[in-house]
Parts: sequence; structure tokens; C-alpha cells
Amino acid sequence: MNVLVWTGFLLGGCALLYLAGCIFVILSWSKRCIPAPTDMPSISVLKPLCGLEPDLYENLRSFCTQDYPEFQVIFGAQSPDDPALAIARELQIEFPHLDIQIVSGHHIRCGNRKVANLMHMEKSIAFEYLAVSDSDICVGPDYLQHLACQLGDPDTGVITCLYRGRPDASVWSRLGALHINEWFLPSVLAGRALGLRDFGFGATLAMRRKALDSIGGFAKLADQLADDYMLAKLLRHRGLKTVISGYLVETAVHEPTFPSLWRHELRWAKTIRILQPAGHALSCITHALSVTLLAAWLAHAQPWAWAMPACALILRSVMHRISAHALGLSPLPGVFLLPIRDMMAFAIWLGSYFGHHVHWRGHHFAVGRDGYMEEIR
Repeated sequence: MNVLVWTGFLLGGCALLYLAGCIFVILSWSKRCIPAPTDMPSISVLKPLCGLEPDLYENLRSFCTQDYPEFQVIFGAQSPDDPALAIARELQIEFPHLDIQIVSGHHIRCGNRKVANLMHMEKSIAFEYLAVSDSDICVGPDYLQHLACQLGDPDTGVITCLYRGRPDASVWSRLGALHINEWFLPSVLAGRALGLRDFGFGATLAMRRKALDSIGGFAKLADQLADDYMLAKLLRHRGLKTVISGYLVETAVHEPTFPSLWRHELRWAKTIRILQPAGHALSCITHALSVTLLAAWLAHAQPWAWAMPACALILRSVMHRISAHALGLSPLPGVFLLPIRDMMAFAIWLGSYFGHHVHWRGHHFAVGRDGYMEEIR
């Protein structure tokens, strides 16, 4: 019985300390200062596309309205009939003064279709500096300016950006945005505060062409599920730094159904579990409400036991408000979503330990050690 009490106390205490730490790092990050660039080198922006997505026109257009002296935008899709290319052609007409390249066809066979797309787009890169960004990302007109602040550092391998989720009206979308804004982002900031640098996000990966060539180009990522994470990791292995920019980009979260949200987040969780097994196991304390409820059950005979989930709910509500302010978002209505969100995240964490199959853009893949993927036909 003493073992159960102490286990409950340690689990609950760690979860509460984690929440308090997240509140601190979010407050610190909200006061960040991004320096003005001293040099603005020419940059190529790569936007791999795959089908129509909600807000695709607005997302892609935001990269064409940069307040920057010289840059190139490359849109690419594997099929010349991909409907996303019609939007790219609209932007080509709307911005005739801008160097917009559209690449399609020439399918390269590899497990990761996005990387196959990037491998073909690689031939159209015009400048030494480049930034790769997923199709669902929206940025402000000063995006490239902020990347330029750190691109010139020869010790930097890749610059990546945090992102906030903007939900639509559906409850599943709101739950998905809560996961991004109040689990993913704080956990990255907490990890960075502890000295971790194992990051790399598809929202932005900016680098020098020379650095990309040094690891063998995009072809090195051909069969990797987490191509963004692995790209940054390969550059770190060459002695180059991964830098998290202070610039925040945005993704619109559209999750029409519970199954779509579950599959999406389960793929993330399984990817992290495969690539960072120890860190993923320890991340159980990030699901503070679920963990403190478990801790209270283990130590239920103690008078302090049920105070832990109450404290977790209070701290979680405080973090909800602080995160919204730091991210420039209005707090989502309905505080009742917070415990639902936390318990769902804990269930997904548990589910990540079952099986090595993931669902991605209508295809099923088996994922092996080190993140190698193979499509299940």
C-alpha cells in the first residue's frame, strides 16, 4: 500500500510541476523579442501540395505577399491533374511580377509522397537559402524577414517555427486546436527550457542549400514518416544547430469527425513513440488531469489525494487563458472541453503503444524502427 501511495504522490506531483512549468515558459516566450534582419538574402520557398484543402488559397497566397526584396515560390504536386495546382496557377496570374514555379509529374517512387514531391521540386531551387513549409500553413508578410535574421549563421543547420491552431466551428476542430496550442506548443517550450533540441516541424524548415546537399538532399528522407524531424536530426549529426524561431505561424484546424481527429493525432503519437521512445514514455505526465486522477485513485486513502486533480484542473484553466493570450487567440469557450481534451490525449498516448500502422492522407503504412515507412496495399 505504501508503494501505491508513493507512486501516486510522485506521478501527481510531477504532473502538477509540469503544468506550473508550462505556465512559466509560456509567459517567458510571450515576452520574446525578434531582432530586425541585418541582411536579406534571396530565398526559395518550397510548397509541396496534395489535393484541395480548406483555406488552401489563403494559405498559399500568404507566401506570395511577403514584404521581402527577392524570393521565389515553388509549388509542386505529383500529378499534373492535382486540383491544388489550379490555385497555384491562379496565384501565378495574380502575382505576375513574382517568380512562381509550378512543378508536377515525374513520379518518384518512395514511401513518403511529400518527399517524392520535394525531390522533384529540388531541381527548380534558384537560391542558396530555402524554406520548406506544409500546404496548410499561413504566415504574415514579415515571415521571410524573421527567417533571414538567423539564416546567415554558419553554425545553424535548420530554422523551424512553432505554430498555433485556428479552429473552425466544429467541436472536433476545437479539440484539435486545443491539442496544438495547449499540449504541443507548451511541451516544445518546456523541452527547450530543459536544453532539448530534438525538434523539426513541417510548418517551416529553413536552411542553406549547402547544408541540405551535405546530407544527400531530400532523397535521404525518401522512406521516413517524420521527414521534418529527420531532416533536422541529420543536420544536427553534422554539427549544425536546430533553431526554433520566435516567429509564430498558423494552421487552420479542420477535423470534421472524431475518427479523422483520432487518426491524425494517433499518427503523431505513434511517430513520436517510434522515434523517441524514452521521451514518449515520460510524456505521460503532460496529461496532467488524467495522471492526477490516476494518482488520486492509487492514494485514495490519503486526505490529500483528491486535491491533486482539483489543482490540476485549476492550473490547466490558468494555462488555457495564458496560452490564448500568448498566441494572440481568444480563449475557446467551454472550459468543459479541457478535461475532455486531456483525457482524449491520454487515451491516444496509451493507444500509441498498440501496433505500428498509421493512416496518412487516405493511405495505410507500416512504420518500422527509426521511422521507416512502407505502404500497405
